[in-house]
Amino acid sequence: MILVDTSVWISFLRNDDQDLVDILKSYLKRQEVYTVSAVFGELLQGVKSKREREVLEILWESLPKVSEDSLFLQAGKLSNENKFYAHGMGLIDCYILSAAIKHDLALWTLDKKLGAAAQEILGS
Repeated sequence: MILVDTSVWISFLRNDDQDLVDILKSYLKRQEVYTVSAVFGELLQGVKSKREREVLEILWESLPKVSEDSLFLQAGKLSNENKFYAHGMGLIDCYILSAAIKHDLALWTLDKKLGAAAQEILGS
């Protein structure tokens, strides 16, 4: 089971990397992709058309979501304890990482800072 970060979704939706697209489609077919509202909030922030919004809303409705209860508090603690804020990692990235930790999910990201933090915390 994986939590897919915003950076991966952007690449997928833009069809930037066929290997990435194929791998994510495979995970989606097996229903192994989870999400959190922060990821889709970031994606919706960047929509450029009604069609893009519709695609994102369909994706959001079709994906399993993790429980987000107290996740922002956990993200703040995680950031503070690991001094992620001092390394330029924002609270939303800490939120996504906290969701992966809380629900024992692998995190798939293309973001170097978030990837390094995930490697440090999750070992993946």
